[in-house]
Amino acid sequence: MKQVFDQLLKFLHDGISAIFRFVELIWTWSVDQISRLAAVPWQQWPLWKQFLLLLILAGVIWALYRVGRELFLAGAAILAAFADLLGVLVRTLPHVMLAGIIALGGVWVINHLDNSLVRMPTWLQASDQTSSTENRQGSPPSSQQSNPPQDQK
Repeated sequence: MKQVFDQLLKFLHDGISAIFRFVELIWTWSVDQISRLAAVPWQQWPLWKQFLLLLILAGVIWALYRVGRELFLAGAAILAAFADLLGVLVRTLPHVMLAGIIALGGVWVINHLDNSLVRMPTWLQASDQTSSTENRQGSPPSSQQSNPPQDQK
């Protein structure tokens, strides 16, 4: 069970790392584009280009606001999910404890049970099953069966 949990955590870690690398790549590219836009000598432009620049800046600010809002909501959802996960783990502790106590009691009973009190039916005994399988496989008969007693007259 621990191996499955470790594999799940590794899968989640790798997936989240890949997403963050992609976001970092996009973020770096976007910041580079915004800094290029800010470095433009816009004071010498005609009025319609300055107005277009203001529209572009408003679009960038709107997009960054949306990013910040989504990240904030996602962070809140992640914290809520983590709290739910911890709650579920805490609620399962009594059941896990009960399973451990049942297993401990079962092992104790098996180790301390007097075998003489329990008789196994002869048809379940291993010695009968072994001899019947040997006869089915065509093994040579025992020495008593191969040498029948001779009649002495």
